[in-house]
Amino acid sequence: MKQPIIKFESISKNFNNTQVLNDVSFEIEEGKFYTLLGPSGCGKTTILKLIAGFETASNGNILFNNKIINKVPANNRKVNTVFQDYALFPHLNVYDNVAFGLKIKKLNKKDIQIKVKEALKLVKLEGYEQRKITEMSGGQKQRVAIARALANEPEIILLDEPLSALDLKLRTEMQYELRELQQRLGITFIFVTHDQEEALAMSDYIFVMKDGKIQQSGTPVDIYDEPVNKFVADFIGESNIVSGVMKRDYEVEMYGISYECVDAGFNNDAKVDVVIRPEDISIKSESEGRISAVVDSQLFRGVHYEICCYDAQGNEWIIQTTKKATIGETVGLDFDSEAIHIMLPGETEEEFDRRIESYEDDDNA
Repeated sequence: MKQPIIKFESISKNFNNTQVLNDVSFEIEEGKFYTLLGPSGCGKTTILKLIAGFETASNGNILFNNKIINKVPANNRKVNTVFQDYALFPHLNVYDNVAFGLKIKKLNKKDIQIKVKEALKLVKLEGYEQRKITEMSGGQKQRVAIARALANEPEIILLDEPLSALDLKLRTEMQYELRELQQRLGITFIFVTHDQEEALAMSDYIFVMKDGKIQQSGTPVDIYDEPVNKFVADFIGESNIVSGVMKRDYEVEMYGISYECVDAGFNNDAKVDVVIRPEDISIKSESEGRISAVVDSQLFRGVHYEICCYDAQGNEWIIQTTKKATIGETVGLDFDSEAIHIMLPGETEEEFDRRIESYEDDDNA
């Protein structure tokens, strides 16, 4: 890994008697698109505020280019924030909104004109300099907010749920535009969202948060394919999660039947959660499946059917397939060994890493 541009070292944050962040540590590399993903109240926006300098950590250190910045004021940090409501000045036109921070820095008029023009070109708003903010659409307002951030030439841009106010079609378009802009500029973006699909589509790297802690971090593929606990598996896409017993390495038991799997490093006979993604299950005749289930409901999602079934133990199974089923029929659910993912209930990424390291040390002894 390159030298991190941002580093959190055991950061905690308390508001009165409430702990919002609990011993959070992570590193951010330069030039990548990072996403803080989690439900409301998990601490993701607090992390942005700490990076920006709008809040101060209760414990721990924040480093920017290897220098502690805990006490560096917001206006001296090479960071700009795009807020959820854009925080534009309605009484100013586009030019004056984008130029606002540059005027505060007391740049000369010619330099301001050059920087504003360059920023508006980057966000495809050339010719909009004199347009009133009140005359612009939601997507255009967002571009103005991004242009204002870019004009200050920050090393990091923080984006606090900037797409949440847009309709679905425009939101999807802006996802592409933001991602393309970040890749073209090579600036570090740190994006906050509670939308799982948005995070998976846009990010180089995701931090999944819950209750002030990072539950798991990794690439979108890593987190989707190998969730470390039930919360991550359930929060990132649809999941089928049932209880099981890890009999030994590469063998898990569900419903009293043993299945080959690809996971190891658990104690023998450990109680585990078994995760199988809906798209990894196929529907066959009852005799051909590994598990029998009764089809309860079916929805057409455009590219696939989403079928809900219940097995004899009362567990719900969601299957995504192009094959249509019949409500009320008994079917067989089939899946490959590679589709079975094993997790310890409630285990965080840090605990997962320690367990795997211990397992590998014992294996190599």
